[in-house]
This record gives sequence, structure tokens and C-alpha cells, in this order.
Amino acid sequence: METSDACDLRFGQVGIANVRIKRVDAAALSEELERRVRSAPQLFSRAAVVLDLSHLLKLPDDGTVDALLEAVRSAGMLPVGLAYGTSETEALAKRMGLPLIAKFRAAYEPASAGDAPTPAPTPAATPAREAAPTAEDAGGTLHHDGAVRSGQQVYARDRDLVVTGAVANGAEVIADGDIHVYGGLRGRAMAGAQGNADARIHVHDFRAELVAIAGHYRVFEQIPKDLEGQSVRCWLEGEKLLLAKF
Repeated sequence: METSDACDLRFGQVGIANVRIKRVDAAALSEELERRVRSAPQLFSRAAVVLDLSHLLKLPDDGTVDALLEAVRSAGMLPVGLAYGTSETEALAKRMGLPLIAKFRAAYEPASAGDAPTPAPTPAATPAREAAPTAEDAGGTLHHDGAVRSGQQVYARDRDLVVTGAVANGAEVIADGDIHVYGGLRGRAMAGAQGNADARIHVHDFRAELVAIAGHYRVFEQIPKDLEGQSVRCWLEGEKLLLAKF
């Protein structure tokens, strides 16, 4: 996660960025998001984002929300909906003609006993992902045998993920648990996608675009020399994402 006075920016379980508004200031929001796009254009330019209003004491009116959405667009990102929140948020989304992104619902509303998890919808703005060959072992870990090519996404729901090959630039590996990459990681790895702060990422050959745990992330335009090509582990300490050789 990166944070500023204007907003927090987190990555969700399918690579959609969650822009959590902390104060209602469209100009400050646009400036902050423009800075993020400039710092990592390959990651943030035209990225699909969900506007999260849950941390505001009072829900903004329609005109103010429209200004926030325009600030996201002007920064070069694509707002695709609102994060699920209260009934007032649902009514606002209907008035604005926006979908509620249900994959964020767990952050606000505990599931009732016996409820099945709500699957995450794929917004129209998000390109379709190519299917990837996977298999599950007896312990529940999802194994991907071979490389994950650019444009592919492998997601291990409610389990760990093991990738035996390389993860190319533009590819994503995501897990609700830990991620182990036994080849080179040149794309993105996001562990603890449902908020598990104890998740870990282990990479044999570290050259990542991005790594994230429970939404807290680090972007790499240039890999630190002491980590490039090394075996690296990633973990959370509080809200700080740490990396070290192992």
C-alpha cells in the first residue's frame, strides 16, 4: 500500500486498484494519482480502479462523487465502480450508473453462517485473461506447472500458490495464501489477496514489477541491485512490506 494525505491505494484480489478516499478533495486526488501514474506508467496508466468511500464520515453528494471520478480519469486511470459499502452507497451507485464491486464486500459486511463467498465480477474495462494450466495437490495448494506468460493471470482462491516456471512481464500470480515462484518473477505477485497479513511471497529469481501482501505493495521500476536475480522473501511487518534475500 502507498498512502498520502489524499488517499490510500491498494490492490485487490484480481489486480483492480482500490482508491480509498480519505478526504474529499478532487484536485489533491488528481495530483496524487498523477504522481503514481508518472512513477509507474506501465502499472497505473489506464488501470481499472474502484472508488472506495467507506472511510469518509459522511457520504459525498452526487456532484462531489462525479468530481472525484473525473479526477481519477484525468490522472489516466479508469474508474469501474464503487466499493461495496452501506445501503446509501448502493443508492449512490445506482444514481451514478456505476456497479458495486462485490469483492470488497467482506471488508464491510461479515458473511452470515452458511453464506457462500461472493465471486468477484470482472468489469468490462478489464481485458479477458488467458486460461492457465493448474492442478491442486492433496493439501489444497494450487500448482501451476511451467511459465505464466504475459497477459495470463493465475489465482489461487482460499489457498497457497506454487509456480514452477517463470512469471513474465505483464503476467499476474495471485493467492489468498502464500505464493512460491521457483522461476523468475518479472510480472506481479499478490499474496494474501483477501486480506491475510500473514501471507508470504518467496521468489527464486527476483525481477518483479510489483509485489503485494494484503493490499500493501511495492512497485519496482528498477530492482535494487542487492535483490535483482536473488532468492527473495516478502512479508508484512505492521503496514510495511519488507523484502530480504534468503
